[in-house]
Amino acid sequence: MMSAFQQQSSGGHQQQSSGKPATGPKFNVVHRTTFIYGAPVKDSVNSLHLEPRTFPFQKTIMATIRVLPATRLRNYADLFGNITHYFEVLQPHERLEIESRFRVVNLPLDIPAAAREAEMDCYSDAETQERIWAYLQESRFVSRHPELWRQAIDLTRDVSKVYDRATRIMEWIHENFTYEAGSTHVSTHLEEAFAGRRGVCQDFTHVMLGLCRAIDIPARYASGYLYNGPRDSLVGAQASHAWPEVYLPAVGWVGFDPTNNCLADERFIKVAVGRDYDDVAPIKGSYRGTAHCRLSVTVDVEKL
Repeated sequence: MMSAFQQQSSGGHQQQSSGKPATGPKFNVVHRTTFIYGAPVKDSVNSLHLEPRTFPFQKTIMATIRVLPATRLRNYADLFGNITHYFEVLQPHERLEIESRFRVVNLPLDIPAAAREAEMDCYSDAETQERIWAYLQESRFVSRHPELWRQAIDLTRDVSKVYDRATRIMEWIHENFTYEAGSTHVSTHLEEAFAGRRGVCQDFTHVMLGLCRAIDIPARYASGYLYNGPRDSLVGAQASHAWPEVYLPAVGWVGFDPTNNCLADERFIKVAVGRDYDDVAPIKGSYRGTAHCRLSVTVDVEKL
């Protein structure tokens, strides 16, 4: 489970988009977040990553975002191409509600043989280097620590293909880390999660990003949701989910989910991508007033 909230102390508006649906399973997602403050607060300024753009294998059919107290909602594309909404509530208020509703259609994940067979020299041309550069660097939550490099080398020394290396890293995290809600928090750094061998999907994602980048595999953070289905067999479907993506030139970005030890297939609903959680936080902002705040988050993912 990934935290859906990062806000610090210091009627509604709707926005819609639509498109022609593609062939594949359709999903309807409703994400509601409510902040109830212990006393009136003001000057609330927030940015949202709650509306998905269209990605390869995923098309957005419609999306709405509602905010109460009523305010003007603006949007722009950030440095990573994510749809980012921005709003202010300047007047005193004791409650803030944010509701995102959207519908997507997903295509089955298809990884061609050329992508599975690619080796590290697939990143050598200038165009690819420009595309992947940001996802090889350190970021706020992901460092290139010597211990990570040693672990990544030990895991991948006998495999040369990028796909096999990423799979090996994903499987190692799944087998050696304990999924434990509450053992970490929204600002837990990769190195803390790596040392403790426990956390949630956000931590597992940061660890895999660090291991991949340590051996020069470009990897980025993906946030969104996970359709669990009637069997309730996957971890992370109860709230927002996170997983890493590795760049394979023959196909593009492919998700490897160490939380569930599987590829990010048509059950995964992607909203935003970036270098780490800091770039894609669903709700991020600040306000002036009391630090006493009660947070409620509900997520409903329905297959249509």
